[in-house]
Amino acid sequence: MIVVTRLNATQFAVNPDLIERIHESPDTTLVMVDGAKYIVTESLGEVIDLIAAYRARIISLARFVQTPAVDPTEPGTPRPLGLVRDADPTSGGGAAHVHVPDPPVPLRPRTT
Repeated sequence: MIVVTRLNATQFAVNPDLIERIHESPDTTLVMVDGAKYIVTESLGEVIDLIAAYRARIISLARFVQTPAVDPTEPGTPRPLGLVRDADPTSGGGAAHVHVPDPPVPLRPRTT
């Protein structure tokens, strides 16, 4: 959630994932996906900076989420999601344990 300020100086929090667009003419208006509109005192650039900081905070917090140990051989066990690890500083660059996908299968010409 990001905290923004109404024209009467009260603050409220809004979920930036639900903002459809932002207008600035002359007041900054947040238009939500459900059609609700909020006029705020922050400028367009300030709202964008708040959203970027929010997303950066979420990504940085996700790095420290511990995934539970699962047995992949057990039926019905979902595969855990993994994050890309940071590069090993002793290896001279490159991310550790990066999965390189197989090359695409070439297309064959149609025979008629």
